This record gives sequence, C-alpha cells and structure tokens, in this order.
Amino acid sequence: MDATQSQVLNHERVQALETWLRTTNAKLTQVNGQRKYGGPPQVWDGPAPGAHCEVFISQIPRDTYEDLLIPLFSSVGPLWEFRLMMNFSGQNRGFAYCKYGSPDVANEAIRLLHGYTIEPTFRLNVRRSTEKRHLCIGDLPATTKQEALLKVLHVLADGVERVSLKAGPGIDGVSAMVAFSSHHAASMAKKMLVEAFKKQFSLNVSITWQSTVRPTSVEQPSSHKRPPSLLPPPQKPPRLTPSALPPRMARPPSFPQGFCRAVGGPAVPQHSARPSSSPSPSQGRPVSPPPSPVTFLHELCKATGVGQPLYKTYFSHAGPDGFLFFNYKVHFTGAPATFEGLVMILPGPSATSTLEEAQRAAAQQVLQRLSNNQLAP
Repeated sequence: MDATQSQVLNHERVQALETWLRTTNAKLTQVNGQRKYGGPPQVWDGPAPGAHCEVFISQIPRDTYEDLLIPLFSSVGPLWEFRLMMNFSGQNRGFAYCKYGSPDVANEAIRLLHGYTIEPTFRLNVRRSTEKRHLCIGDLPATTKQEALLKVLHVLADGVERVSLKAGPGIDGVSAMVAFSSHHAASMAKKMLVEAFKKQFSLNVSITWQSTVRPTSVEQPSSHKRPPSLLPPPQKPPRLTPSALPPRMARPPSFPQGFCRAVGGPAVPQHSARPSSSPSPSQGRPVSPPPSPVTFLHELCKATGVGQPLYKTYFSHAGPDGFLFFNYKVHFTGAPATFEGLVMILPGPSATSTLEEAQRAAAQQVLQRLSNNQLAP
C-alpha cells in the first residue's frame, strides 16, 4: 500500500472556494449534510418562489464547489437558493438543488445548462426537481392519535402542514402521511425523524417519500394550524459562525406532557446515547445505527491484522464561512503505511467534540482511500 497517496481533498479547489467567499462576501450555511446559499439571498426583489422553480443538478465533480456552480447557474437568472449536498470529509456528494424566482427561469436553466461541460469528461445533468413534499412515517403504534402526532412533528421538524393516518399492513400499527411546506423541509425531516423518534420515544419508525398522497384516513383530517399551546414557530437558522450550533442541536426540544404517551412511547423520553439492544413490544425489531468511520476503520484493521490506527490531528486554519480545517496523520501500529490529508469540518460545542469530529472525518477519508486497495499486514 502506497504511503504517499494523493489527498482526497483538492487543496487548490478548497482555496479557490475560500477566495471566492472572501471576495463576494457570499454566505454559506451547512445543515444536515448540505451547504446552503440564499433562501433568500441577501439581496432579493420579489416574492418567494412557488412550485416548479427548482432544478436538480447531478454528475457534479466531487471537488467542484459553489465558487464555480453559483456563478454558472446565476448566469441564467437570480438565484433564490442553491443547496450543494456534502459529506463530512469535505467533498460534495455529486448533486445539488437550485431554485429560481419563476418556473420560466428554471426551464431556461435546464435548456441552457443540461449537458454543460464543467470539467473534461464531466457533463452536468440538469432537470426539473420533483419537489416532493410528502413523507410516509410507518410502524407507528396502533394507539397513535392524529392531533397528538401533529403536535410531536411540529416540535421535531420545521414546515409540517398537516397529517393524516391510515391503517398499516397488519392489524397492528398505523402509517402517517405528512405534508410539508417545501421539498427542503421534507428532505430535512427525512434525515432526522427516524433518529428523533428513537431517541425521544424509543420508537423505531420508517420514513419514505410519498409522491402521491391518497391515504385511507382513520380519523378526520385536522387543521394544519399550530395549536396555541405549542412552541412558537421555528426561527430561521442563524448564519454560520465558528461557535454556532445547528438550530435543533443548540438545546434539547421541550415536549409538553402527554407527547410520549400520545405516540405510544414511554412516559419519560429516552435520552441515552445508545439505543436499547432489546426491543419492547411496541418497538418491533431493533434497528442498529451504522458504525462510525472510526469504529469501522478500527474493526477493519483488527480483522486484517495491521494493528491499531493511531491518529494525529493538527488545526490548520479557519475558513471565512466558519469551517475549520485540520491536517491529519493516521498510522497503523502493525504496518508501515501512513495516511496524511486535510479535512474540513464544522466546529463542535467543545474542543474535545471538535477534535473527535476531525478524527471521524480523517477515518472516513482513509476508508475512501482503502476502498480500491487491499490492506495487508
């Protein structure tokens, strides 16, 4: 195994992004695996976009960032929002969403930029976004009440408009069709609701997209207005600063009495970091969380007999948008190979958690490099 493999992050491209952010004063906010510009931007004339204003962009090179993409798509018309999907190693995930002020401008972006060669051998795929706004929450207890579930979802997620229930495939359990105010709100909820139900109520639910909502309601649909006893409407996420936490991580949610019982969970929410390995009768089969990159790399090294991975992380610099850059070295005690690289992360609530996140990102990069190589003692 070559100890001088090229780094996963392209330093020149990262520096170009930082330069663009400084010169344009553009603001990017990272939330749940995506980096967002606008929504709206600092300067916007006109109303918020309606339906059919968003395009989906795929086949983006992994080291291509907003400094190239936003000017390109802005050349068609003013952008309301641009969202680039990111992983925590600092690379993009190859796709993004771009929203314009009108469907006509979105259509023009598809006409002009579909097939655009952004790099040699890379042609962008640009098409209309499906803008799905409905999620199906399955495996809820049979005792779930519609109004109670609506209250829970208003606390856990942003943009919930209405809920309707339908009977599940068996005699036990129900499913919920949840409508959101936007595709973005539904996408964010899809990422976090499974873990939120598990943590707060010890429930293992399933979340899937629902493109056409025709539920057989077991109760009358309720008004989507928020009951006055609930928490105030969610605020817009703050602009990212080095000390900022994601909005829903800044403090634990406060659930009015009866929420847990309303969805069939325990009377006291479970806040343990590790979910129970033995399911309760209302939980069904337990769902094990995926191992962290650090754990996965440790187990891989143990299985292949190359000893323990040893990490050294060094703070490099802070980017203008609040990201922290760390250099790392990972050495295996039973093999001569050493991996070096650079990772880009968001700051954590403490120095210890920030270093742990840098270590996770380093482990992820090492695993990516090993994916095409055989690790041998």
